[in-house]
Amino acid sequence: MLTIYNSLSNKKEVFEPIVPGQVRMYVCGMTVYDYCHIGHARVLVVFDVVYRFLKHLGYEVTYVRNITDIDDKIINRAHENNEDYFHLTRRFIDAMHEDADALGVLRPDMEPCATETIGPILEMVEKLEQRGYAYQADNGDVYFAVAKFDDYGKLSGKKVAELRAGERVDIDEGKRDPLDFVLWKSAKPGEPKWPSKYGEGRPGWHIECSAMSNSLLGNHFDIHGGGHDLQFPHHENEIAQSESCNGEKFVNYWIHNGFVQVNQEKMSKSLGNFFIVRDVLENYRAEEIRYFILGSHYRSQLNYSEDQLNNARAALQRLYAALQDTETVEFPEQSDYQQRFVQAMCDDFNTASAIAVLFDLVRDINRARAEGSEQQHELASLLRYLGGLIGLLQEDPEAYLKSGPGQAGSGLSDTAIDELVEQRLQARAAKDWANADRIRDELSAAGIVIEDGADGTRWRRG
Repeated sequence: MLTIYNSLSNKKEVFEPIVPGQVRMYVCGMTVYDYCHIGHARVLVVFDVVYRFLKHLGYEVTYVRNITDIDDKIINRAHENNEDYFHLTRRFIDAMHEDADALGVLRPDMEPCATETIGPILEMVEKLEQRGYAYQADNGDVYFAVAKFDDYGKLSGKKVAELRAGERVDIDEGKRDPLDFVLWKSAKPGEPKWPSKYGEGRPGWHIECSAMSNSLLGNHFDIHGGGHDLQFPHHENEIAQSESCNGEKFVNYWIHNGFVQVNQEKMSKSLGNFFIVRDVLENYRAEEIRYFILGSHYRSQLNYSEDQLNNARAALQRLYAALQDTETVEFPEQSDYQQRFVQAMCDDFNTASAIAVLFDLVRDINRARAEGSEQQHELASLLRYLGGLIGLLQEDPEAYLKSGPGQAGSGLSDTAIDELVEQRLQARAAKDWANADRIRDELSAAGIVIEDGADGTRWRRG
């Protein structure tokens, strides 16, 4: 029985899809004016795991993750670069896909762009106007009238009166109420624009997601996700405009992942404390980044540091080391490990508890290996299988342990390392301990870890 923490009710609820056996899920994706940072990576990985696990449970999942390819930040960056906005966004869409692929993130079933959804956006704006929820101001912009929607604030828990007291509005904006938000922006010189009954312009940010989700998943669907920072105002505004337009409930379950923090501050471009995924990949494997993200519950705050990434590296090395010299064989269905793993994931996608089950498996694999038991192969096969449910442990263990961290590597080829290891073995056989230690130190300085065991000597990149 799957339970999900629903941000709408602020409690865990048993998941019941609208259509039995089917799940429709929408996640707010990237605004593509720059490279993805680790905060974006968390959104990508968290909802990739939700997608994977829902499918594991047997649901037929339709997963939509949008791309915002027109907004003020994109227009400003294009002007700064003296670059056409379309070329800018396509360049960063490609980069986003490269980063997501590296992190083992499955592609969503649909990935609509805002600029490809202008028709549905305008249809929704016009319907909102017809129903009395939208108006065109003197400046040409079209706004949503928040006061017309009685349930405004039900997702975030914010009170309209308190929000209004804290807001200021420039008279030139033409709003009737400080809380009103733009649905359609009238064209300004030099900006991308599309024709409409309101004049040439472009969509506001909030209406994009409502139009894309409604047109692809229907007026009422199962799950809407995104980062916690989108809960207000973005998701609150989505609810208001969608339910006002369609006259029915918008989404049943809202899932929000926690912030990534650096020194107790939220990681973000606006604060300048963000770490680009491709920069981190120069020093760490993609799977180490993925493990770092999944090592904490998705709703918790995640503190980014090199220490945390190094801990992820050490944990993955231990997991992969348990898979060495094992064969892929059939394993018993519904074992205690599998039941505990699935139970953890069914408890609001608790990857941290699920990973703890993997380490229990490692302990028992190592015990079976020490005893010379063939059970080590069954347990290792189960470890691979369960790891795969959250996108981990799918590499060849020998190759993984010998591959360099990130793109930098140790500077020594596998052949050179093998030769040094052999020289050390010869020195040890000749009782030339000084030379053997010198070679070990040389390898250690290059980031190579030597492991002497009953089965011989192995090496891995640290």
